[in-house]
Amino acid sequence: MAISAGDVIPLSQARANLSERAFQVKAGAEKIITKNGESYVAIIDAPRRDYYHQLERERIHLLLIDDASQGLAAVAAGKVKEAHSTLTDRDQTPPRCQGCWIRMASHRERQAYRQTHGQLRAQSRGD
Repeated sequence: MAISAGDVIPLSQARANLSERAFQVKAGAEKIITKNGESYVAIIDAPRRDYYHQLERERIHLLLIDDASQGLAAVAAGKVKEAHSTLTDRDQTPPRCQGCWIRMASHRERQAYRQTHGQLRAQSRGD
């Protein structure tokens, strides 16, 4: 639906004639209210608002389906690793420097690092 010049209304005028504008919107018009010469808000009827929200939810679902499809295609093409082996490999690789403590944000991550690092040191010493 095209917006005409009559559908763009200054805030002061919309405030004075709000009931009239509401009837126009209910009849199918969309109104753009301006403040200081710039778009401020739009007035649409409730069923159209619900329809717009439904379209937005559908778009989100389509994006999620697309992401899932891309992920499945990557798995089928062998472009991904199994999570368990990747995490195991990551846990057995000691960090390069002590600066890694900054990147390990949570307490659990630091505890897991200490435990794994301690086990690796014990294995290397032959304990």
